[in-house]
Amino acid sequence: MEQRVAVVTGGGTGIGRAIAEELNAAGMRVVCLGMDTDPDLPDALTYRKLDVTSVEAVRAVTEDLDDVSVLVNAAGIIRHEGKEFTPEGFRAVVDVNLNGSQILTSVLQERLVRAQGAVVNVASMWSYFGSANNPAYAASKAGILGLTRSYAVALAPHGVRVNAVAPGWIRTRLSAGALDNPERSTAIMARLPMRRWGTPGDVARVTRFLCSEDAQYVTGVILPVDGGFGIA
Repeated sequence: MEQRVAVVTGGGTGIGRAIAEELNAAGMRVVCLGMDTDPDLPDALTYRKLDVTSVEAVRAVTEDLDDVSVLVNAAGIIRHEGKEFTPEGFRAVVDVNLNGSQILTSVLQERLVRAQGAVVNVASMWSYFGSANNPAYAASKAGILGLTRSYAVALAPHGVRVNAVAPGWIRTRLSAGALDNPERSTAIMARLPMRRWGTPGDVARVTRFLCSEDAQYVTGVILPVDGGFGIA
């Protein structure tokens, strides 16, 4: 992977940051795009502020990047307290989580083709389950499955592979509300066959594999990284 360019949306925090660090450790130049970043983001990672829902902004912030070998769409938001049941809240979540992934893939498509590259989208266990509290998040992540499979079919003849990872209960700021709630965390752990929370690094290592030559005959796959939660 040495000297190749990877673009990671949501690469400044959480799972996206772990993926960015993993790809950088594999020798890639990594550009992290998103609205937020940890203050201790390593200097080896390039961070650029970006609203992934704006086609014009995406074009402008990636204009200087020539061939892009890897695109990871990890940018995502969630809204609590019933906000996803409002039209405005629902639209905002879907716009970032689903439409943002399509926008990045579309804008960078020609560069990915030139590099014979790979795309990895970040889905979720909620791609498969309904959510009583977060219908927009669940719907957006279900949409990631269709987006991944459609682009996999469309881009395979052009030498670009498109896959997705589907994280389960990964300890991040996004999941803290559940994992730090004794009642919910106890119920979750009782169902987890591996009996531990996942880490961003668990997702990052699987993502690196999907971006590597070891996965050169793998496309259209949605790979759960959930400790067995989805089969229990």
